[in-house]
Amino acid sequence: MGTKSISTIVVILAVVFVSVGDRFLPKPLNTASVESRASLNNFVVGLFPAWKPKTKPYERTQKALDKVEKNPQEEKK
Repeated sequence: MGTKSISTIVVILAVVFVSVGDRFLPKPLNTASVESRASLNNFVVGLFPAWKPKTKPYERTQKALDKVEKNPQEEKK
């Protein structure tokens, strides 16, 4: 077997272990699979911090609504 095929098999086994290992593996490996999944999940979530837009997407709409509420007759012209 070549290095590429061994690497592919190892990656596939790792994905299976993390994704569904808790369903069919015995107890010590079962727990390790669940903990690995939780750890990877927290790592991936940590890569993307809470995103806060720099702009205010509803600011223009809110200003238009405030203007209409202050002077409702002005907009009907």
